[in-house]
Amino acid sequence: MATLLEQRYRVDAPLARGGMSAVYRGMDMRLERPVAIKVMDHRFAEDQSFVDRFEREARAAASLHHPNVIAVHDQGFDGDHVFLVMELVDGGTLRDLLVERGRLTVPLALSVLEPVLSALAAAHQNGLVHRDVKPENVLIGKSGVVKVGDFGLVKAMASGNNTSNSVILGTVAYLSPEQVATGVTTARGDVYSAGLLLYEMLTGQPPYVGDTPISVAYRHVNDDVPPPSLSAPGIPQALDELVLRATRRDPMARPADAGAFLQEVERVRHAIGAPLVPIPAAAHGMQTVPRVATDMPTVQTEPVPPAAPTVPGPQGTRAMVRSDLDPPSKPPRSPVEKKKEPPRKRFPIPRWGIAAAVLAVAAIVATIFLTAGPEPVAIPNVVGADKQSALKRIEDAKLVPTVVESRSDSVARNKVIRTDPPTGTLIPGSGVNVYVSVGPPIVPDVEPGATVPDVENALRAQDLKPKLSTEEDRFDNNAPKGSVVALSPSPGTQLKLGDEVIMVLSKGPAPLKPLPDVRGKTEAEARQLVQEAGYTVTVNTRFDERVDGGRVISTDPVAGTVSEEKKVTLTVSNAVTVPDLNGKRINDAKEQLDKLGLKLELAFGDDRGNRRIFAQGPNPGSRVQKGSTVRVAVNFFGS
Repeated sequence: MATLLEQRYRVDAPLARGGMSAVYRGMDMRLERPVAIKVMDHRFAEDQSFVDRFEREARAAASLHHPNVIAVHDQGFDGDHVFLVMELVDGGTLRDLLVERGRLTVPLALSVLEPVLSALAAAHQNGLVHRDVKPENVLIGKSGVVKVGDFGLVKAMASGNNTSNSVILGTVAYLSPEQVATGVTTARGDVYSAGLLLYEMLTGQPPYVGDTPISVAYRHVNDDVPPPSLSAPGIPQALDELVLRATRRDPMARPADAGAFLQEVERVRHAIGAPLVPIPAAAHGMQTVPRVATDMPTVQTEPVPPAAPTVPGPQGTRAMVRSDLDPPSKPPRSPVEKKKEPPRKRFPIPRWGIAAAVLAVAAIVATIFLTAGPEPVAIPNVVGADKQSALKRIEDAKLVPTVVESRSDSVARNKVIRTDPPTGTLIPGSGVNVYVSVGPPIVPDVEPGATVPDVENALRAQDLKPKLSTEEDRFDNNAPKGSVVALSPSPGTQLKLGDEVIMVLSKGPAPLKPLPDVRGKTEAEARQLVQEAGYTVTVNTRFDERVDGGRVISTDPVAGTVSEEKKVTLTVSNAVTVPDLNGKRINDAKEQLDKLGLKLELAFGDDRGNRRIFAQGPNPGSRVQKGSTVRVAVNFFGS
């Protein structure tokens, strides 16, 4: 039978089962759209601390708007089920593609990795850390689009009463060393997991495998990830080095976040000449899961998760006791050292007794580990301090700071807004996110003709709210209809978090008007009037003794008509007006005519430069062609 959650979301066919949740195909009955519904394990519904954290993390994930992030539509808790409603991606996972193909080609591996890093970079820019990057959380749609999901779920589970500081949460094959050792992870932890993702795509298997999850976790802490070319010869050296940089055991030796890692990946891809290639959807992805009949009566019932997939390797999110990483203190005694003892009477031990004994031993080992480990250190209170001094104080406390830039109306630029964790104690080497103010939002610059989604993303990146207003839209002959031509307030304006910014859209080219009569106007005046009427302008010149130079003689087409070609030719006079030379000295007159492109000829008198002109031809004010000659007469006597 189908389940209806919150009287809105119908739960249909099972799609996948993880270590602590199940995913179902579903239907939003209100909006009539297909969705994916992640239902958390039943025990989480009884844990209020988890429910509260789950809601916060769901809201944070829903704030991510990125083409490579699975959109979160809603989250809910109906008393029996904690669930997340997400975008449904028809296709498969990266795990399906790896099972189907084994190792991927270099171009295909990088073509998958870049959108994954793009999604993680958007999260890191917004102060979010994924914490569980793995092939199962990378979905590939039928069209080849790559999307990343499950942001923040491990953090939500870690907050519940079902876990403690001595428990490791995550997918063992992709845990960063600091996540294993202390439970704290930052953007650099996601970079480590993404580096392992690249390793597995290039080689067909993760770098560490073992008989038990804890043995794999132990290797993350104590071993360096080997170059992928050792398992898959032929991989370029630049790719080897890229994987090793991303998977250093020291977090500070890795790229600072996914954005920095993405830039390195792009540089390496260009250096080795690997093109971006279409990404195929796996043949046995989500569509292979049989559908559940949906024509039965809707009742409230417990969703039944499908069986876990039989895919090799540790794919599920697990909870492990951190103290199990502690190596044994004494080697087992050899057979020679054992003393012979009389046989003892054996009694059968019930299975619940064995389980209780295992848990008791784990608790004792955890206690020994915690008391024998390094002394916890207090997280310094650096709120309000400048960035450099805050980082130094955290480093002096033997903690690893990661700067997260954030906007603030009240905290000055370069000052610390908050830290995550905010207070308490941590094991030395643990990571601390330091949120540093970059000041209040500033309206960004926008190129006329930009698309609405691009401008919306630019505004949201400034923590501003984009808004449309048809009253503000206007005609624009250069920007395509529906594109953004301006913002109100204008770019560079300082606003407050969440303020609205109106996107002014182009209504396309303005309707054509009859061509205005611009005869006799200057070229600049005529050009402006013709362009305002919706036409483009070209200019020709010719001589006309009736029209001053630089003014319009005629137009083609003529005034009063409408040109469907939206083109107008202006014919502009190139006539030169003869100046009044009477009373000027010959040298001065010659200099003036040279600037106008005219020549001076002496018709009467001598050419000594100090003689003054008393007659000229053509007369002053006459219009002549450039290069024409003006004849003058000068006095014989005087100066």
